[in-house]
Amino acid sequence: MKKRLLGGLGLAVSAVLLLSACSGTGQETTDGDGGGTGDTESKGFTYAVVTHSAPGDAFWDRVKSGAEQAGSDYGVDVTYNSDPDPAKQSQLIDNAIAQGVDGIVVSMANPDGVKDSVERAVKAGISVVTINSGLEKFKEFGAITHIGQSESIAGAAVGERLGTEGATKALCVIQEAGNIGLEERCTAAAEAFSGSMENLQVDGTNDAEVKATIKSKLQADPSIDAVLTLGGQYAIDAVGAVDESGSSAQVATFDLSEDVVSAIEDGSILFAVDQQPYVQGFLGVTAVYLKSLNGNDIGGGQPVYSGPAFVTKDNAAEVAEFAKNGTR
Repeated sequence: MKKRLLGGLGLAVSAVLLLSACSGTGQETTDGDGGGTGDTESKGFTYAVVTHSAPGDAFWDRVKSGAEQAGSDYGVDVTYNSDPDPAKQSQLIDNAIAQGVDGIVVSMANPDGVKDSVERAVKAGISVVTINSGLEKFKEFGAITHIGQSESIAGAAVGERLGTEGATKALCVIQEAGNIGLEERCTAAAEAFSGSMENLQVDGTNDAEVKATIKSKLQADPSIDAVLTLGGQYAIDAVGAVDESGSSAQVATFDLSEDVVSAIEDGSILFAVDQQPYVQGFLGVTAVYLKSLNGNDIGGGQPVYSGPAFVTKDNAAEVAEFAKNGTR
């Protein structure tokens, strides 16, 4: 793998073998896909990435990949754990504190639910960076920076775009109950949308149920002409629901996958908003690593935005190659 220069430090860091996709321990493993070779001396730093991801969420697979790739590139140990229950996520953070890690990267879908644990980490002298969710609270809790997108800005942009595309009545599909960031997206989209928008709660851990719930809603109300999903895999569910229900509703989504890019290219998905989850994982680990290595505070106390950006039929081909790699 190519050597990288770290932000003006002039330090060339050779990459080690890719981390195991299952363990996330930072130990050397053999990558069957030829993901990289070479030896890097361990810096002795250990980092914990603790997110609110539910099992089977493709978006968070990309966050995890980015975090583990950063660990591999920098020669540091990175562990990844997740739980959508704030109490259990807090326990994971507390476990990382007890292990004496050098830094913690955490998503805060329910900031108040993990507040005490995050503040304990900061008090213990552990560098904390928030990613994805927690933009409004990262400073208050003592984190160095936040890496992600503004859900209100992204949501408003989507609402405006749906209006310009001619939609008049839309569903905003929320796949995770209690996730403040997802609710913010729908609220901002509804406020900026020229038509009417209704939230639809689904169980994001069961794609078949997601499709069935959307299908039922479309059959019950033929006037719905747009479905906005908040994750790439749920957009694919929505496309299936539209087809099976006989609806002519357009589908738009937040976040990408290879299937989503293909669907944009063939016209079954109108557009996607990319907040670059791989970047969130990679830069999250990068931020705590640079704090350990050189005392740097990325962002200067301000958030670092990873998105949003629209992917449409006009530019989908440009990201298709990266989507196949599982990094977009």
